[in-house]
Amino acid sequence: MRYQSYFNTAVSLLNAYDGSVPLVHFLKNHFAQHKKHGSKDRKLISHLCYGYYRLGHAVKDLSVEERLRVSIFLCNDQAGAWNILFEQAWLDKWNDNLQQRIDFIALLYASFSLKDVFPWKELLSEGMDLAAFMQSHFIQPDLFLRIRPGYEKKVPQKLTEHQLSYQAITTTCLALPNTTKLDTILAIDKEAVVQDYSSQRIAEFFPALTTDDSRLTPHASPLTIWDCCAASGGKSLLAYDTLKNITLTVSDIRPSILRNLKERFERAGIKQYESFVADLASFKIQHSTFNIILCDAPCSGSGTWGRTPEQLYFFTEDKIAEYAELQTKILRNMISQVDANGYLLYITCSVFEKENEAQVNLLLQTGEFELVKMELLKGYELKADSMFAALLRKG
Repeated sequence: MRYQSYFNTAVSLLNAYDGSVPLVHFLKNHFAQHKKHGSKDRKLISHLCYGYYRLGHAVKDLSVEERLRVSIFLCNDQAGAWNILFEQAWLDKWNDNLQQRIDFIALLYASFSLKDVFPWKELLSEGMDLAAFMQSHFIQPDLFLRIRPGYEKKVPQKLTEHQLSYQAITTTCLALPNTTKLDTILAIDKEAVVQDYSSQRIAEFFPALTTDDSRLTPHASPLTIWDCCAASGGKSLLAYDTLKNITLTVSDIRPSILRNLKERFERAGIKQYESFVADLASFKIQHSTFNIILCDAPCSGSGTWGRTPEQLYFFTEDKIAEYAELQTKILRNMISQVDANGYLLYITCSVFEKENEAQVNLLLQTGEFELVKMELLKGYELKADSMFAALLRKG
């Protein structure tokens, strides 16, 4: 009966939610008003709600109750206690093979099509494995840690001592179950940074910045770096740890974000940097220029919808053009801020071509840049986000 109650509560919440605020805040507010839900209750009800939106735009013709049942079936390798909600025919087909579960649903519901989960396949960047990308939305992404320099042995040791399972993706990148609690185990931001695997892979673009290139400021002097859309500062921390000898400037349109970033930098031990609030779409040209500009541009976030599936569900195609227009304005204002011998590293967490390759092409058409490296970072292969990055050098 308890699991039926969880199901009924989730249905009620799904009927009330309109996508105007992040689902995590909506659920948090509900649970704050209804103290009867214990921690396990909250976890299971939230799991149901997130699973519902993992179906994206598929089978929207079904009732909330029926669609929720489909999501439970597709998003869980085992029925477990949810078996009370299903007929035997479903339970007979329930196993840890996702493709077989998908095939069963396709036979059961004529309106179901995997391509409807993410219905904009013709707008994607090149190189996507469509089937794998669609299926990835049914799977909760992992939590990823980037171990900071000097803590390569200490962090795994602490996790082992607390009997926390993890997978070493690289010597400095660890994957853990998404619900892992780390605050009381690790000194977050000092010893390790919570950062998605694809975001960590941005460091692969840095070697080109540290080669012996006579056109770049001599490396005996610090590289001047401006993280112009800094947000929480993850890319800044990555540059600080990877490039080391840098002079860092950060900006964001939101003062509150920069206050949070300041606290994070304090935990990370970064004391010397400049910061300022800036609306880059209407940015007034400054006199100083930079060796490197990191532009992690505002975007649809479509490569991260495995973590925020409600955004997938409520997304409409017209928003792609809106983000692309904003990105173009920002990049146009950034061009003059790059040193004549410097670099622009353009990053999005989008999988849409108009936000990715199309923006790079616009930069190349100015005649001021040459492309050094460009890649779609396909995180769905490792239960991670997908991102896009392009490194351009100013001639």
